[in-house]
Amino acid sequence: MSGEKGVGVMNDVPQRDILGIPVVALQWQAALELVAARIHTNHFTKIAWLNAHCANVSQADSDYRQILNDFLILPDGIGVDIASRVLHGRSFPDNLNGTDFVPALLRFIEEPLRVGLLGAKSEEVARACENFKKQTPQHDIQVISDGFFDGTNEQAILEKLAQFRPHILLVAMGVPRQELFIAQAITDAHCVAAFAVGALFDFQAGTAKRAPSWMRQLRMEWLYRLIQEPQRLWRRYLVGNPLFLWHLLKYRLRLKGNNNG
Repeated sequence: MSGEKGVGVMNDVPQRDILGIPVVALQWQAALELVAARIHTNHFTKIAWLNAHCANVSQADSDYRQILNDFLILPDGIGVDIASRVLHGRSFPDNLNGTDFVPALLRFIEEPLRVGLLGAKSEEVARACENFKKQTPQHDIQVISDGFFDGTNEQAILEKLAQFRPHILLVAMGVPRQELFIAQAITDAHCVAAFAVGALFDFQAGTAKRAPSWMRQLRMEWLYRLIQEPQRLWRRYLVGNPLFLWHLLKYRLRLKGNNNG
């Protein structure tokens, strides 16, 4: 229904409008090169991912939806691919999900970087840090804090960040808290690139298991996660997936009405 164009935070990058949110439309290699270039040139960048759950949250939380326009948004999962086909007539070039993209980026950048981890439980972020170090020993990877802090110790965390000033800051505090924290508290004094990474530390720590490769190839990893954690995730997927399709239908009809008008 509309062509690719640069909108939002980076108007020189091909992006597609998904429920009012500009999402990057690049293949893996180009996306890695884009983010690496921002880091190499010391260009402060906020990065997040859009999947069906995040899209649903954006429709209910106007603050979250608004701040996403200042992020570089990457596509995650089959839901946004369906949305791209409905709204733009084709899928995204690649599924740039954060669980795979962040480790790939750390491998892609060979020169030593400072990497800070912030979020999750203390045991999980510590294990994730150790595993990241084993996977990419060229980088200086440090735990900044777990994600269970409030306003009383936030300033101390920000001061620690400013002293370390990582090239890459990974923030894992769940949607939308992690994005709001980055938008409201993180500046170029704290890092070069801040990533809102969701459950990445859980996967890196081994607390959460990845779906088998065949399920990932079929784009059914969400079903595997639901089977693993039904009590926590049933609402996100069994209610959230139909809700996402409803939001998508309404958005398409609104765009069609605007075009006809």
